[in-house]
Amino acid sequence: MDTTVTSTVKHSVISDFKEITKMRLALSVVFSSLAGYLLGVETVDYKTLVLLAFGGYFMVGASNAFNQIIEKDLDALMDRTKDRPVAAGRMSVNVAFSIAAIFTILGITILYTINQQTAMFGAISIFLYTCVYTPLKTKTPLAVFVGAIPGAIPFMLGWVAATDNFGIEPGTLFAIQFFWQFPHFWAIGWFLFEDYKKGGFFMLPTRKRDRASAVQVIVYSVWTLLASLIPAFGITGKLYITPISAVIVGLLGLGFLYYAFQLFKKMTTQAARTLMIVSVSYITLLQIVYVLDKFIR
Repeated sequence: MDTTVTSTVKHSVISDFKEITKMRLALSVVFSSLAGYLLGVETVDYKTLVLLAFGGYFMVGASNAFNQIIEKDLDALMDRTKDRPVAAGRMSVNVAFSIAAIFTILGITILYTINQQTAMFGAISIFLYTCVYTPLKTKTPLAVFVGAIPGAIPFMLGWVAATDNFGIEPGTLFAIQFFWQFPHFWAIGWFLFEDYKKGGFFMLPTRKRDRASAVQVIVYSVWTLLASLIPAFGITGKLYITPISAVIVGLLGLGFLYYAFQLFKKMTTQAARTLMIVSVSYITLLQIVYVLDKFIR
């Protein structure tokens, strides 16, 4: 009996730790950072790769922990978030803040060992997410614009970690993931509209599930596709994809755009949920295609 109780407690602590740092989201961010690194590096340094992975994870974990402290009362109002450790009262604010602070120090320190610019962008990401995006979420749909900045940093961060340089190449990677954030966020804001409403969050551009919001989703899906194809034209320095990869990326983008139009056509929660899943698949596959293109050609 004692063994069972102990394992349950351990599982609960581990689950709460994963939830406070949003482990799955953090790992997707790490994936983006590593993809950016592989695109920028000439010879892979596995030590830097590991440091970037841990630094990126701590960076995102810190942002998420701070976010859940600030929004604990609002999280308690929404079905999606009411079981989060701080909102549910399983974890104290002090414990959560300690995790956030430790993760911030570890994340920035580790990224600093790679180079100063990587640490700077990591710190900017934590600051914008915690101090600007989170407070704005209940005040204006423009919060999505602010949130898209830290959300777009990881792909670019990897290139900066590899080269210690910010130029057209990481700028392009940033632009791709920046534009992508809008249809992705708005799809989530659409299918979770009623739940977000309980917490006072109106994430859609018009604050409503209407045609105008759906049009904005289409517009930013087009911008995402166009930004994703820019490296095929040889105008982004060392960042380049071959015509074959450009065709693949273009087809992926058209698929993404198709589901954006489906949201406009159907205006349903299910269409928005499908678009969200497609958006995640799109950015992941795009990053894989970019990396494979570099190492295969």
